[in-house]
Amino acid sequence: MANEIESAVISELYSDVVQAALFTLSEQTVIRPLVRNYNMVGTPGLVAQVPIYPAVAAAAVADGDDLSNIAFNTSEKTITASEVGAMVTLTDLAKETAGEDVATAVGRQLGDAMAKKVDTDLAALFNGFSQSVGSGAAEITVDDIFKAAATLRNGNAPGPYFCFLHPYQAFQLKKTLAGNGNTPMNNTDLVNEALRSGYVGQVAGAQIFETTVITGDSAGAFEGAMISQDALGYMVKRNMRIAEQRDESLRATEIVGSMAYGVSEIFDGYGVKMISDAQL
Repeated sequence: MANEIESAVISELYSDVVQAALFTLSEQTVIRPLVRNYNMVGTPGLVAQVPIYPAVAAAAVADGDDLSNIAFNTSEKTITASEVGAMVTLTDLAKETAGEDVATAVGRQLGDAMAKKVDTDLAALFNGFSQSVGSGAAEITVDDIFKAAATLRNGNAPGPYFCFLHPYQAFQLKKTLAGNGNTPMNNTDLVNEALRSGYVGQVAGAQIFETTVITGDSAGAFEGAMISQDALGYMVKRNMRIAEQRDESLRATEIVGSMAYGVSEIFDGYGVKMISDAQL
């Protein structure tokens, strides 16, 4: 069997507590908690049907006149779950020569990998939004943030709004706020926070988050997004679990992380793609 963790490499990966701390550097789910979540744990079937309700308009009516009936035809979106997983094989000798509980560390790393996979799948949906601001030949600006928020409000997308950007995209916003190489903005609390910690915070009523799961398109441009919570849906069929299984002939333990879930766009008009170049 290939790809086992053997004693030859265990000292490089898990020799002390400092190495274990490296596991915590992996990003936790950033996008998933901020989209619409559906729980199908223990429910038969792999497909969740999400009803889409039509908008209803009110009109003036004269005293004594009967109201006209309004058609209320719902549509639906479906979210189909599938399994994802990862496995690490930990040899007995590797575990016995490690300076800490390597099995626990590996399990924690598997959990982080699963969390990143969920966010990666959600971020891949950003490309599907029909509305967009920015350009693959330019950096994201504060104006783009305001334009995206205005687009969502014009489409009656319910708040709050969340904006997800790659760190390279967010860099330009921080640079503008801090006044690095340009005329500084007014000395607001937002500017002070950008200078102190690098956190972008809230702009145009949208909370801005950085995540490395955002990738580029075929031309190399980054595609972040500003969304209302109902723009995307995440459905969990089986929560993440970590299990161990012995392989006695190999003198090793298989550590397996797995879960079952699905993601889908729900309301196209509730999301705006944020496009920029992939350069700092």
